Amino acid sequence: MDLLNTLVDKGLRRELPTREEALAVLATSDDELLDVVAAAGKVRRQWFGRRVKLNYLVNLKSGLCPEDCSYCSQRLGSKAEILKYTWLKPDEASAAAAAGIAGGAKRVCLVASGRGPTDRDVERVGKTIEAIKEQNEGVEVCACLGLLSDGQAERLKDAGADAYNHNLNTSEATYGQITKTHTYADRVDTVQKAHAAGLSACSGLIAGMGESDEDLVDVVFSLRELDPDSVPVNFLIPFEGTPLAEEWNLTPQRCLRILAMVRFVCPDVEVRLAGGREVHLRTMQPLALHLVNSIFLGDYLTSEGQAGQADLDMIADAGFTVEGAGTSSLPAHRADVAAATAAASAAAGHGPCGSAPAEAGCGSACGGCSGHTDTAEAAPAAPSQAEPGAVRPDLVAVRRRGAGTDLAPNA
Repeated sequence: MDLLNTLVDKGLRRELPTREEALAVLATSDDELLDVVAAAGKVRRQWFGRRVKLNYLVNLKSGLCPEDCSYCSQRLGSKAEILKYTWLKPDEASAAAAAGIAGGAKRVCLVASGRGPTDRDVERVGKTIEAIKEQNEGVEVCACLGLLSDGQAERLKDAGADAYNHNLNTSEATYGQITKTHTYADRVDTVQKAHAAGLSACSGLIAGMGESDEDLVDVVFSLRELDPDSVPVNFLIPFEGTPLAEEWNLTPQRCLRILAMVRFVCPDVEVRLAGGREVHLRTMQPLALHLVNSIFLGDYLTSEGQAGQADLDMIADAGFTVEGAGTSSLPAHRADVAAATAAASAAAGHGPCGSAPAEAGCGSACGGCSGHTDTAEAAPAAPSQAEPGAVRPDLVAVRRRGAGTDLAPNA
């Protein structure tokens, strides 16, 4: 296809596709799907080889969020039967992180529900970062705490954070239909604050909320303009008890087309396959590794993920390798920019704290009330076939293990 040849050439040159080209990727047929994956895979391998970065989520504070994000099981008024607990202590969070690091995770993502952190919360998270880094040399830590106030990004940087995640989630035009307690502009402002503080910025989207192809292209082009190091792509899990509980709009083929479009628009950025991969891609997850270069290992925030060993087996069987701690996640040209940004931040009085160089963002499991939401795993039994749009509660399993419970995480 002339379209795919053009997109590969542009991706190898880091040139932005046109909106029409991005929309055309989403409009390709299932018969063309493998050609689309192969083309985007060339761009992925150019900038990231066959490496897969592993990330591990630690839910520091779960549930009872005052925000009204329609997709989130932790939202105000949610009736989803999820775990609810207040802040984990630093030693508890460090122990939870150790399980993921033992499974090969290079980055730990610390997430807390809520509109945004208080200054006391920032101090609390700083102590948690210190505890994790004392026990795990070389580990990267990303914070995902919601909307940031002035000075908080700098304090997190000084405390040892390498990155900050806050997702845009959907297009500016449709954002008000999803969330009313804060604005799209609020989210953009937080990503910009993280950038300015010298943190590696991470911001992504949620697909499957009823948005149009135009909305998907709009949000990805907006992300390209913000220039985060990492773009997590989440697929909505319609939890019972949330306003989007019946939004089952995705097929494995559509998910792959969305991932390919993101790769073409953001060719040299860490594209992370995040929430909902087990549910919506199912047996086609290995194909997604040809498009993304980063995934989460094991469990998510309020739902259980695929077994960590199954993730490792999938990566190996597909011919990919787990990215090691000594390897830069970003291509050299982006790593150089990140280093320069961190140096400028240090010169401005936000000095380094002995942490690893900033690389790609955390990409928490979705952009919920504090920049995150939930993912789930496929049920142990083989799911029955259903038409697109059919409600599939059999696929959703809320988290009953890991941080905040007495059961070991599935890493």
